[in-house]
Amino acid sequence: MVTTAQFRQALRVGPAGDGWHKPALSAVVTLGALNLTLLGLGRLDLALYTSAGGLGALYGHGLPYRARARMLVGVLLGTVLSTGAALTAAALTRDAAVLVAVAAVLAALHKLLCDAARVGPPGSLIITFTSSSCAFVPQRLGEVPPHLALTALGAALAWLVCMAPALVRPYGPEWIATARALEAAARLLRSDPGRPDAAARTALVGAVEAARQSLALSAPARRRALGDAPERLLVRAEAALAGPARPEDAGWYLDRARELRRGRPLPSPDLTEAEAAETEAAAARRPGPRPPLRRALRPGSALLPIALRVAVGCAAAGWLSLALGVGRPYWAVVTAASVFQANSTLSWQRALQRVLGNLLGLLLFTAALPVAHSGPVALIGLGLLCQFGAEATIARSYWLATVFVTPMALLMTEFAGPQPAGTLVADRWLDTCVGALTGLAACLLVTNRRTATRLTHALAGAEAAGHRALAAVSTVSAASAPEARAARTGLAAALLELREATDTAAGEWRRPALPHQRAAATEQWSHHLLAALLERRGRGDQPDTA
Repeated sequence: MVTTAQFRQALRVGPAGDGWHKPALSAVVTLGALNLTLLGLGRLDLALYTSAGGLGALYGHGLPYRARARMLVGVLLGTVLSTGAALTAAALTRDAAVLVAVAAVLAALHKLLCDAARVGPPGSLIITFTSSSCAFVPQRLGEVPPHLALTALGAALAWLVCMAPALVRPYGPEWIATARALEAAARLLRSDPGRPDAAARTALVGAVEAARQSLALSAPARRRALGDAPERLLVRAEAALAGPARPEDAGWYLDRARELRRGRPLPSPDLTEAEAAETEAAAARRPGPRPPLRRALRPGSALLPIALRVAVGCAAAGWLSLALGVGRPYWAVVTAASVFQANSTLSWQRALQRVLGNLLGLLLFTAALPVAHSGPVALIGLGLLCQFGAEATIARSYWLATVFVTPMALLMTEFAGPQPAGTLVADRWLDTCVGALTGLAACLLVTNRRTATRLTHALAGAEAAGHRALAAVSTVSAASAPEARAARTGLAAALLELREATDTAAGEWRRPALPHQRAAATEQWSHHLLAALLERRGRGDQPDTA
C-alpha cells in the first residue's frame, strides 16, 4: 500500500550533485557545436542524427580518464549500432507496430547491457531515447549510411569533449573521489555519538572503496605522479570508522576535501607505522574484477527479469498508444523504459515523477514555442538551455529534471520543421500516461523474485566475511597482517553488497518473506568487526600491515 510518506519521498527535492556541471557543460558544448555547424550548412533538419551521438557527452564524468576513454568507446559504439538498427528498421518497413517491437527489443538490450556493464548515469535511457526517436523517422535505405555517419561524427565529438579536461586537470576524477570519501568521514563524525548511524558508516565504506577503485583505474604513470598522498588520506578517512565519533575532527576532513576540489597540492597526513605500511601496499592494488557481460545473459541472472519487464512494458506502451491514435509513439516507449528501476517501489516512484515532470514540461514547451518559432538560433538556444537545466536538476529530483527534458525532446522535433503544437502536446501527454501505466503493469506482471535470492547470497557472503574478520581480530602477530588486510577488504565489499541487496529486495512488491532481522544483525556485526580491525591497525598492533 502506497503511503503519504512514500509520495513525499518520491517528490522530494534534494541537494544539488557536486559534479552536475560537467555533463551539463559537455552536452551543451557538443550539441551546440553540432547544431550551429548544421545551421551554417543549412541542414538543421539533420540534427536528430548528430544529437544521437552527441548526447554521449553525458557519460563517464566520474571515471579516471583512461577508464573513461574505454567506457565511452563502448557506450558510443553501442549508440551507433542501435541507431543503425533503428534507421534500418525504419527504412525497411512503415508498419508502426513492427517499429514499436524493434524499439522495445532495443530498449531491453540497452537496459540489460548498461546494467551489466555498470555504465552509471544516465544509464540506458539516453540510448533508448535516441534509437526510439530514429525508429519512427521515415528513411530510405540509401539514406541510412550518411545519417549513421552523422551519428558517428557526433559520437566522436562527444568523446573528444569528455576527454578534453584531462589537458587541464589530469588527476581531477581521482581527487574528487578522494574528497567525497573525506566528506563522508566528516558526516559520520558529525552524527550522534550515542546512536551509531549505520547508513553513514556504510556510506563511508562505499566512498572509500569507490575512491580506491578510482585510483586503481588510473593509468600507471598518473598513479606514480600522484604518489601516496591520496591513499594516505583514504586511510585517515577510513579511520573514522574505528572509534567513537569526534565532531571536532570533522573540520579537518572538510578542509582537506576543499583543498582537493580546488586542485591544490595534496596534503600528506601523519599516520601510524601500520597505517603508513598500508599505503605502500596500495601501489600494487589493481581494479577489482568486473563480472563479464555474458553473466548477465545466463539463466538465473537478476538482470533478466528487468530486461523482460522493459521489453514487455515498452512494447505494450507503444502498441496501446498506436491503438489510441498516436502516429509515432516513441515517447510512450521511452516513458515505459524510464519507469523500470531496480525494484517495484522505485519503479512506481519513477512513474509518478515522470508523469508530473512531463505535464509541467509540456506547459513549459507550450510557453516557449513562440520563442522557438522566432528563428533557428533561438530554437537551438532553447534546446541547449533545456539540456543544461536537465543536468543541473537531475541530482536534485528526477521529476524536476523531466520538466526540462520534455521540452528539449519536443524542440528536437522542430529542427526538421515546425510541428502542429496542439497535436504534438496532446500526443506526448497521452504517450506519457500510457507509458507510465503500462510500465507499472509490467512490473506487477513480470516479478523479480531473484532479488530475494540475491539477498540470501549476500547474507551468506557477509557472514563468511565476518567470520574471516573475526579470526583476523583474534590473531595478533606480524604474520597475520596480510590476512587482516584481506579480511578488511572482503568485509567492506560484503557490507556494500548486503546493503544494496537488502534495499533492492525490500522494494519488490511480490516477493518471498525476507530475513530483515538477520540482515540487520549481520550488518551491525560486520560494522563492529570492521571497526575492530581498523582500530587495531591504528594502534599499530600489526607492525607489518600492508
